[in-house]
Amino acid sequence: MRHVPDIERRSRLVRRHALGPHRLTDPLAATESVVCLHATEPATVYLSLAVRAEGVTADDVHRLLYDDRSLVKQLAMRRTLFAFPRDLLPAVWGSASARVAEQERKRVAKDAVAAGLTDDGDAWLEEARERVLALLREHGQLGAQQIREGVPMLDAKVGTSTNPDAKWAGPVQIAPRVLTWLGARGDLVRGVNGGHWRTSRPQWTAMQPWLGEEAVPLPEAEGYTELVRRWLARFGPGTENDVVWWLGATKAAVRRAFADLGAVEVALDGGATGWLLPDDLEQEEPVDPAALLLPVLDPTTMGWKDRDFYLDPDLTPYLFDSNGNGGTTAWWDGRVVGAWVQDDEGRVEVLLREDPGRDARRALDLEAERLTGWLDGQVISSVYKSRLMKGEPLP
Repeated sequence: MRHVPDIERRSRLVRRHALGPHRLTDPLAATESVVCLHATEPATVYLSLAVRAEGVTADDVHRLLYDDRSLVKQLAMRRTLFAFPRDLLPAVWGSASARVAEQERKRVAKDAVAAGLTDDGDAWLEEARERVLALLREHGQLGAQQIREGVPMLDAKVGTSTNPDAKWAGPVQIAPRVLTWLGARGDLVRGVNGGHWRTSRPQWTAMQPWLGEEAVPLPEAEGYTELVRRWLARFGPGTENDVVWWLGATKAAVRRAFADLGAVEVALDGGATGWLLPDDLEQEEPVDPAALLLPVLDPTTMGWKDRDFYLDPDLTPYLFDSNGNGGTTAWWDGRVVGAWVQDDEGRVEVLLREDPGRDARRALDLEAERLTGWLDGQVISSVYKSRLMKGEPLP
């Protein structure tokens, strides 16, 4: 069995994710280098491309999202919002997004009945869907508040069946939950952003007019296989658990995709079994050490469930929350060594949890200067600040 040591996995990570000296010039190709970009926080899409695409500006990313529409925001794996290359959407709609949509349908239908809005949650949702789509056919793009005003049946509050005893359980407006369901289905898309690129105020629109073509999902198995193929090409080798976690799917779905792809088992350091595509078994050449500053929820940071090959487990509580959401990260030679923050004037400062050496400190300081210049005084806020970013001790 081919053995892929951690040092080779880190070389693959840096080179294939278009990081450091391997940056690309095309932001769409830079997106494809990590399959898709996390978009839960709007700034992440911009900052993830700023580190991977040489010379890219915020205006360039805006054009990709809202003018060319080469990148499209879509709720998918693990109920997370991503920006996908347009050609990947049919695979996503038929697999990961369809799974999320079905989960959302069941929850919202149940909560609508519990709130006394209807005796038939599924019929109520279907009527809401038809009315929302009719409204958008008439007006093109509308904000969530405008949709709620145009479809009065959505102007209601419900509890949540997910965790009814939690403080945040409700009552909450049902309209955003219905829009989330329609977005997961691929009926709607988050269109032009009504705010700054650092904030999210999307105008919702129907998917078909946004793309200018009919949205046709692939069959479920084909969709999952395509997603796994792209993940293995960019993130492999990874374990079965890595792919299940990233995909938000079942082991059965992942194993079927491995079989369809002819994926090959490889040995990893520590005794785990990883997987690679059958035409990707050649040894990866080493890369030179590089300093990297990645944003909150960057796809590289979030790409694996088992992170020991690039992250000391002792650092994990400082950089990830209890749900596995990663804050900003500072990297040297393919490993995470800390985080970064901004001061009130927008200057980027590196926070180290270990001393990576003089050369690394110097390179990280230069990268901080580069990022400070790119941000040009814009201060990024985040709800996913890690303990290290906030300067908090561990409990």
